[in-house]
Amino acid sequence: MANQYFDNTPDLEHELKKFDFTLRKHNLHFISDSGVFSRQTIDYGSRVLIDAIDFQNVPEGNILDVGCGYGPIGLALAKEQTSRTVTMVDVNLRALDLAKQNAENNNIKNVDIFESDVYKNVQENYALVVSNPPVRAGKAVVMAILQQAKDHLLKNGELWIVLQKKQGAPSAKKLMDETFGNVEIVTRAKGYYILKSKLI
Repeated sequence: MANQYFDNTPDLEHELKKFDFTLRKHNLHFISDSGVFSRQTIDYGSRVLIDAIDFQNVPEGNILDVGCGYGPIGLALAKEQTSRTVTMVDVNLRALDLAKQNAENNNIKNVDIFESDVYKNVQENYALVVSNPPVRAGKAVVMAILQQAKDHLLKNGELWIVLQKKQGAPSAKKLMDETFGNVEIVTRAKGYYILKSKLI
């Protein structure tokens, strides 16, 4: 069976790729590798999510990127929101090593990057939780990211996620509404939904 990006396979043969990408008006340098999600470039869903996030009603506090991969979402937000610390977690050790390298290469200091299976090793509460959930890891993982976010948000904190319609965005919307009592479709683009819930 082929290795998946949500597996922990540090012995997989390396195939490094370097590229630049402008996110939230900052030009960022990335290194990716085999065995991580969207190795060739920043995937479209992550880009739509990064562009959509609006801090206007996000309270003071830090940010959590669940399933950060090699770091595009968390690092783009950290580069802009310099007064906030961005915690970035994943199960894939190779992805985490790349995220740390990418933070260093972009001189981004306000990050805390470590291994966690969903929220298992997450200790604090956040003003904002963001995720491009690993759909191929299965519905249970995606549901855990959405439901358990509630336990890791500050009052008035927000959960923002991206999912394709065909990969369960409508059912995710329903689950977020059931969990938080509110949900908003912030934007739709090419079948991708950006969904937001607030902890009231």
